[in-house]
Amino acid sequence: MNSIYLIIYQIFIFIALPLVAGGIVRKLRARAQGRKGPKVLQVFYEIRKFLAKEPIDNPNSGIFSEISPIVAVYAGLAIWSIVVFEWAPFILIPFFLAMYRFAFVSFAMETGTSFGGLGSGREILLSVMAEPTIILMILVAQSHIEISMTPVGVFIGILFLGLSFIAILAELAKPPFDDPRTHLELTMVHEAMILEASGRTMGYLELASQIKLVSLLAFLIKLALEHSQLFPVSEMGTFTRECFVLPGVILLSVILGLWEANSVRRRWTWIPEFMGLAFLAILILGTLVKLS
Repeated sequence: MNSIYLIIYQIFIFIALPLVAGGIVRKLRARAQGRKGPKVLQVFYEIRKFLAKEPIDNPNSGIFSEISPIVAVYAGLAIWSIVVFEWAPFILIPFFLAMYRFAFVSFAMETGTSFGGLGSGREILLSVMAEPTIILMILVAQSHIEISMTPVGVFIGILFLGLSFIAILAELAKPPFDDPRTHLELTMVHEAMILEASGRTMGYLELASQIKLVSLLAFLIKLALEHSQLFPVSEMGTFTRECFVLPGVILLSVILGLWEANSVRRRWTWIPEFMGLAFLAILILGTLVKLS
């Protein structure tokens, strides 16, 4: 019976979380800034509205502007299904992240605007900085290590997860790496690449972005839960551990919303040095976790 309940629960979070996680981030960011903010399901309403409209394509655009949004959604769903159902090893996640990024960059370059090229260049820079760290996180996750429940082990584990959260912020182009609130095309990353999107195309790209957001947040929660000694190695222990994914993602969405409200974008010259230090720190902390 636990297996049946687990499958139902996983299907529920697979469908529901992408529709509410982004809304929670927006709502908490607005509340932290003293505004009422949009509804939690406003992201779902916007995506539904976009999907009902026909896109207006650039007359000089080609096949990439048509297939890139579908490829982005497919890549996002593949990552989300791996995180939720674990039907494949986590090491496949960087492959689908690269496919997701290729879809966005090809769409931005296909439209031929200057802002699309600027955003694509920044997106590639962030990927070069963040993906090695994410691959290292996944290798730690696949090594089946456990964090010992000692003060030193817990402290090292918290530092490791904190640096992993920073790597996810870089992958998602969130502050301090980017600030989507500015609406300045010369400094934006993600938004600059989709300025020419409209209608159904915009709906697919926004849906892919929401799926990627919740996928990486859930991956960080699973990284924390699977390598602690809080749950017994049994079917009941697995079910109990999975039950923490939903509240964990909601908690991280709240933290991310508060972080966006109180953080600003840093200079781009600061990013390579910082991400290099984060990679070395995660490498050292991952080794310490394994030895602790």
